Amino acid sequence: MSTIKTMNSKEGISPARGTYRHGDLRRTLLEAGIEMARHGGPDAVVLREATRQAGVVPNAAYRHFASQQALLEAVRAHALSAAAAMMEAELANIGGSLSAASSASESLRAVGRAYLRFAHAEPGLFRTAFAVQASTAEAAAAMSADGAPNPFRLLSAALDRLVAAGKLPAARRAGAEYLAWSAVHGLALLVSDGPLHSMTAAERQAIEERLLDMVEKGL
Repeated sequence: MSTIKTMNSKEGISPARGTYRHGDLRRTLLEAGIEMARHGGPDAVVLREATRQAGVVPNAAYRHFASQQALLEAVRAHALSAAAAMMEAELANIGGSLSAASSASESLRAVGRAYLRFAHAEPGLFRTAFAVQASTAEAAAAMSADGAPNPFRLLSAALDRLVAAGKLPAARRAGAEYLAWSAVHGLALLVSDGPLHSMTAAERQAIEERLLDMVEKGL
């Protein structure tokens, strides 16, 4: 018995892994992946590093994440939910006394404003959320599937409100998500990782509001 204990000690196997209850290890690995993405984007999400941080041998992780891609997809789902939560919080601030037309306009702006704020506040998670290796149609389908709210669904709902309020002709509704999304996403990248990164908060807010004006009027 003493020989076995000595071997385990020499191999560096942490006895702490035996304290995980069912589901705890998956959550621990996911939290490690989220932190890696937060600080380094999608390329930083490494399953072996997550197991090291959790203090378990790599094989233990495969019961919860069959591959590094599986961990990345779980982290990506978290990032999308975080972005959606920020959008929902912004939408909740819209005053109830507005007219239907004004409320619809504010809904679209709230979604765009929160998207930009998330990109600025969480650049690593933002890059991870939209690191999709899929076609445009597959990505849109995944983001608009039933389940927890996500950015694409919230944008679609805001555009539907514009149509219902008479602010967007129904004939121009099809594909409007891609136009609005492309414009706002482009500015988000320029601010988070590009030449607009050094803008002051006031400058950034001003250019963001002008972009949202352009998106609404252009649709």
